[in-house]
Formats: sequence, structure tokens, C-alpha cells
Amino acid sequence: MTATHRLLRGPLFSCLDDPGEENTPLADTTLYREDGAIWIVDGHIHAVDDHAALAARVPADTEHVDYRGKLMMPGFIDSHVHYVQLDIMASYGRELLDWLNDYTFPAECRFAERAHAETAAERFLDEMLRAGTTTAQVFCSSHPVSVDSFFTAARRRQLRMIAGKVLMDRHAPAELTDDTLGGVRDSERLIADWHGRDRLAYTLTPRFAPTSTSTQLDAVGGVLRNAPDLYLQTHLSENRGEIAWVSELFPQSRDYLGVYEDHDLVGPRSTFAHGIHLDDGQRRRLAQQGANIAFCPTSNLFLGSGLMDRLACREAGVATSLASDVGGGTSLSGFGTLQGAYQVGALLGQPLTGWQGFYRLTLGNARALHLADKIGSLQPGYEADIVVLDPDATPLLSRRLSQTSTLAERLFALMMLGDDRTVAATWTNGQRVHNRD
Repeated sequence: MTATHRLLRGPLFSCLDDPGEENTPLADTTLYREDGAIWIVDGHIHAVDDHAALAARVPADTEHVDYRGKLMMPGFIDSHVHYVQLDIMASYGRELLDWLNDYTFPAECRFAERAHAETAAERFLDEMLRAGTTTAQVFCSSHPVSVDSFFTAARRRQLRMIAGKVLMDRHAPAELTDDTLGGVRDSERLIADWHGRDRLAYTLTPRFAPTSTSTQLDAVGGVLRNAPDLYLQTHLSENRGEIAWVSELFPQSRDYLGVYEDHDLVGPRSTFAHGIHLDDGQRRRLAQQGANIAFCPTSNLFLGSGLMDRLACREAGVATSLASDVGGGTSLSGFGTLQGAYQVGALLGQPLTGWQGFYRLTLGNARALHLADKIGSLQPGYEADIVVLDPDATPLLSRRLSQTSTLAERLFALMMLGDDRTVAATWTNGQRVHNRD
């Protein structure tokens, strides 16, 4: 079979390593080409270099795509998002527990219907790709059909996605609660059907400690021990009322994190969403197990949950990733997440640079999800997941960028003023799957 060659030409930027927290990146951590090119062969990046160097090497039948005047980056990655909550974004203010009961649970009940789940999955993926997000770790609902619908849609589009069925056997509407062990058996069937199939992976998904009994959490821990290549996602220390409730429900555990530790749920492929109200000891325990905290700034601000101390996590050695959350979050766009992260950081005296922001949204998130050998950077051998940004997407953005003189200024202004209109095109697995025009 003849290989398919494409050459994407234009300015390109990628992180090769963590650039650090200063406004000058550490040496050899970033790649920028003013007139660059990405040579794609059968869905993978074959070479990245100046356009002049690659144009002379590609086969005669190569498709040439001109993105001069734009900026190519690795596709954005979202480490924690609820696809089943898209329809309740921007629901009037409640704190976490009230918000779950008033908005989230009623919305998720609808996902028992296959037609609704299929339509919602397609709409969600359309929105993600329009925002330049090419990979996400996704909460489905507690209905197996919501997972089948999501993975079916993602596989047809050849996307790299991680997803799982929510597990809840108490403290939720009857339409959403599992039989204590039946939900785990449903998960095992979904794992057999979907984990490792094409670009898909499965994440075990107990919603959070209050909605699972110890029996269910023990069963999830058993599955994870027997299949260490699986992911796990849940929530941790988002809201002070939630933390107090966990203490009442699990008095034998050391603390909220201790509940998950007691059931063998803390490991290198575990993602804990939010992690706002943690002490240094809890952060160190997470770091020792290689787990990561998904920082969801727009959700934390919208629900008034608190300010996540990103630098305290760095000092403790615990990995952090960036996430939209949705529907508690206010934007599926990675730009919205970055802007929220900057605002949270500014309130804590730790403002986010453009270098660190785009690192977190690409290679940093890929590392947190153990995918940094596949996605997150523009390097040979990586899967060709690429977002193309338009610096002239809006008059304000265009004007502001025209006033910049350094790449640091340009990236920061793009981070703070960009939105979904800034995404001119999105490529996944070497195929263009979204084109703004």
C-alpha cells in the first residue's frame, strides 16, 4: 500500500521538555521555526525542520498545505472533562454538592438513552476539535451505553481518547446508581471491548469517594492491580463541604486521599481532579505514587471552590495537568483553561508564563497521562495531532500581536487573548478533522 505524504508549511512551536517557570525558557526545551514544516507520513510525524530543508526531500506526490501566517503547535490535551455535562455549562451558581444534585445528576440520567448518548458524543467531539483539543481523559455517565457511544464516535474519527464509565453505588438518583459489583463487571466488559483498540484507552472512574461504598472501591482497586496499564480518574479535595462529608463517611481513613490509598487507587496512572485543599504531606504522598492532579481553574473559579496551588505541587514533586472539567468549567477551549490558570496563579503570586502554559497544555499533559512518547510534541515518530492557530483571528488579537517583539510576548498575548476562533484547523492522526473556514 502506498504511503500518504503531507507537508504542512508555516511557523511552528513545540516544547521538547519543561521550559521552567521563568519568562526565559530553559535551554533546549522549546522548538520554534519561523518558516518551518512538518512532514507527515501515514499519520505520524516523519520530520520537522525548516521548510527549505524538507521541501527538497519529500516525494513528488506529497500534498502541500500552506499555513504561512499561522502558528502550528501540538494538539491540545485535556486531562479531565465530563462529556455528559456539556448541556449544563453556565448553569446558575451553586457550590459543588448542590450543583451536582440540581444540575449534574438530572442531566446524566438522560444518557441511559442510546440516541441521546450518540448525539451528545458527536456534539462533544465536534466542540473539542473546534477548540483544538485532540486528546482528553473523559468521564462518561454511569450507563455503559454512554461509554460505547463515546468510544464509537472517537474511533471513527481516529482520535486518541481515554474514557470510562462512572461508578456510583450510593448517594445518587436510582437511575444513576450501580449495583455495587455490577458496575465493576460492566467496566470489565467495556475494558475488554475498548481498551487498547486503535487509539483508545480505558480509565476506571469512581465518581468520588462519597458516591461509592468501600466494597465498590475495593473492587475497582482489584481491577487496577490486575491491569496496571489501565487509567483511573476521580475527584479529590475540591470543596470543603465535600471534604467534611468524606470524613463522616470514611472515619477510619487518614484523610480524603487516604480513602483512595486504602483501596489501592493511587498510582502512576491515577488522575485526581481539582486537588485544591491539600496539605504538603498529601502532595508528597501523591508524588511518591506518581499520581497527577488535574487543575481545573475555570471550574474552581466558577463554583467558588478555591485556588489550586500549582507551585506547591511542583515543589512537592507531584505532577499537575490542565483540564476544562465542564460543566462546572466555563470553556472547552484550552485557551479558556490557560486564562483561568493565569488568574488563579496571579492571585497566589505565581503568574503563568506563555512557555509554561503551552507546555502544560501539550507535552506536560501528555506526560501526566503517560502519552509523551506518542503525542504532545512536534517530533519525529510522534502521532500527527496538530492545532493550527490564527494570530489574526480577531482584530484585537491581531493588533496586540503586532505590538510584540519577542516570542515570549507573542505566546503570552496569544494565551491570554485566544479562544476557539483562534483555531484555524485541527489535525489528528495526520488527517484534517476541523477547518474553521
